[in-house]
Amino acid sequence: MISLIEQIRTGSIWNFPGGVHPAENKKQSNTTDIVHARLPEEIVLPVKQHIGKPGNLLVAAGDTVLKGQQLTALDTGFTLPVHAPTSGVITAIEPRTTAHPSGLSEMCVVIKPDGLDTWSEKNPVEDFSTKTSDELLDVIRQAGISGMGGAGFPTAKKLQSGLGRTDILIVNAAECEPYITSDDKLLQEHADEVLKGIEVVEHILQPKLTVIGIEDNKPGAIKALEIAAKDKDIVIRVIPTKYPSGGEKQLIKILTNKEVPAGGIPADIGVLVQNVGSLYSIKRAVIDGEPVINRVVTLTGKTFKQPRNVWALLGTPVHELLEEFGYKADKKLPRLILGGPMMGFTLPHANVPITKTSNCILAPTRREISPSTYEMECIRCSACAEACPASLLPQQLQWHAKANELDKCEELNIKDCIECGACAFVCPSEIPLVQYYRQAKAEIKTRKDEATAAERAKIRFEEKNARMERDKAERENRFKKAADNRRKDMKSADGDDAIAAAIARVKALKAAADQAPNAEPAVKPAVAAAIAKAKAKQAAAQKADSAEPDNSEMSKLREERKRQARERKAQQAAAETPAESSGDGKKDAVAAAIARAKAKKAQQAESASD
Repeated sequence: MISLIEQIRTGSIWNFPGGVHPAENKKQSNTTDIVHARLPEEIVLPVKQHIGKPGNLLVAAGDTVLKGQQLTALDTGFTLPVHAPTSGVITAIEPRTTAHPSGLSEMCVVIKPDGLDTWSEKNPVEDFSTKTSDELLDVIRQAGISGMGGAGFPTAKKLQSGLGRTDILIVNAAECEPYITSDDKLLQEHADEVLKGIEVVEHILQPKLTVIGIEDNKPGAIKALEIAAKDKDIVIRVIPTKYPSGGEKQLIKILTNKEVPAGGIPADIGVLVQNVGSLYSIKRAVIDGEPVINRVVTLTGKTFKQPRNVWALLGTPVHELLEEFGYKADKKLPRLILGGPMMGFTLPHANVPITKTSNCILAPTRREISPSTYEMECIRCSACAEACPASLLPQQLQWHAKANELDKCEELNIKDCIECGACAFVCPSEIPLVQYYRQAKAEIKTRKDEATAAERAKIRFEEKNARMERDKAERENRFKKAADNRRKDMKSADGDDAIAAAIARVKALKAAADQAPNAEPAVKPAVAAAIAKAKAKQAAAQKADSAEPDNSEMSKLREERKRQARERKAQQAAAETPAESSGDGKKDAVAAAIARAKAKKAQQAESASD
C-alpha cells in the first residue's frame, strides 16, 4: 500500500464536504504592484492584536520611541509584544475603537511620528541552522508574530505544539475569500523570502514533507513559487477553487485526506499549517532582525479609484488609507468591511487602526454587494447543511442559539464552526446564521470563564477552611504539650508531686486538730507571760480579800499594745506621706507637725499610765 506521503508526492488530492462558489472578484486588485502607504499623521497601536492576553506596557505618555522598539512586555502564556511601527513620541495611552465586530474600545498606544523613521537596534540571526528550535522560537515570539491570515494565533505557540510530532508541514496559500489578494501579491513579489521562512520552520519542526496548497486562480503566484522552489524538496499542490478551501481543517482534508478530531489540533494528526504572511514575517524576524511592524492590506471595492494592495504600518487609521488611495464613498449606502464579504464585518467608522490580522478593507457600492433586507422564517430547505464544510447542522444550531439553549448548541459541536458564512450565503431566507453562532459561542465562553472563576473561588475557600482547621489542631496540640511539660516541671526532686505534698500536709494538720480538740491555740511568749502575771496578781488579791482585783498590769499591757499600734500607724503614714506630698512643701510641714503631735500625745499617755 502506498504511503500517504508518496500519494501526496504523486499528485493526489481529496475533497471536503460542502463549500460554495461565490464570485471571486480578485482581478480588481491583483494586477498592480504593491506600494507603500505614506507615513500617517498619527499611529493608533492596539496593545492586544492576537488571541490571548495583552502584555504589560513598557512605555508611558511622553516617551520617545524608535522604529521596532518593544512597547509591551512578553509575559508567559498567550501573550505577544507589540512594537513601534516608526519613530516618534507617545502622545497618549488610552482606549480607542479597534477593528472588532463588537465595536468596543481597547487600550491603545498613540504615537506621533517624527518623520525620521529611525530604527532601533536590530539583532538578526547570522546562521539559523546553527540554532536550536527553542532559540528560534524565542526569536519568533519576541518579534510578536501571530497568524496573519486572520485568526491571530501566536505563531511561536503553534510551532511549539508541533515540536517532535509534525510529519507534514502545510503552507496555506489558498486565500479562498473573495476580493482578498494580499497573499497572492505577496507571493508574486516576495516568493523567495516566503521560501526562506519555510526553511526556518522546517529547521524547527523537521517535517518529513512540506506541501504548499494554492488555488488554481492564482497563476502569477504559482509561477513565482515554482521558480523560488526549483531546487528545494517542496511540493506545490494546485487545488480547485472552492470556498472555504483556505480553512485550516479544509485544506488539511484536501491535501492529506486527514480530519482533525473534534476539540483537537492539527498537531494531533501529525500536521501543522502556516500562513504565507506568517512565514514572510518569520523570515524578516530571524534573517533580518525586524519585528512585525507592517503588513500587506488589500484595498478593494468599486468605491476605490484603483483597487490595489499596499504595505501599511500597523496602527495606521483606515481613513488615512482611504484618503490616500482615492476612496469615494457610496452616498446612499457607505460601508467599510474589514475582511472579505464572507467572513468580514462592517466597521463602525473609519478611525479604527490596521492590526496584524487586517488583510483587507472592502468598500463596495450598494449594487456591488446588496445590503441585507430583513430576516425571514426558515423554510427548512437544508441548503445550509449541504453547504457547511464542517458537516454541522446549521438549522438546529440557529434554533438553539436563538432560544439561548447553549447546552444543546454544545452538543451539536458549535465550537467546530469556522464562521465561514457559507450557510448564510446559500440561505434563501437571508437569515444571518453566523451572527447567531458568534453570539452563542461568546456566551458559552463567558459562562465557562465564570464557572472556572467560581470553581477557583470554591477551591480557595475550602483550602482556607482546611488551613484554619490545621492551625486550630496545631494550637491545641501545642497547649497540650505545654501543659504536659509544666506537670513534669512541677515534680519534686524525690519524685513526689508538689500538689499532693501540700494536700498531705493539710490532711496532717486536720488530723492533729481532731486528735487534740481542746488544745489551746499557740500564743506569743510575751503575751502569755503578761497574762500569767495578771492572773497571779488577781489570785493574790483574792487571797488578801481585796474588794476589787488589781487590773493595773492588764491596763499597762493594753496601753502598750495601743502605743505600739499608734507607732506603726505613724510610721506607715510617714512612709506614704513623702511620696504623696513631695511636690508641696506646706503639706510636708503639716504632716511633720501632725506626726510630732501624735508622738507627744503618745508619750503623755505613757507617762499617765506609768
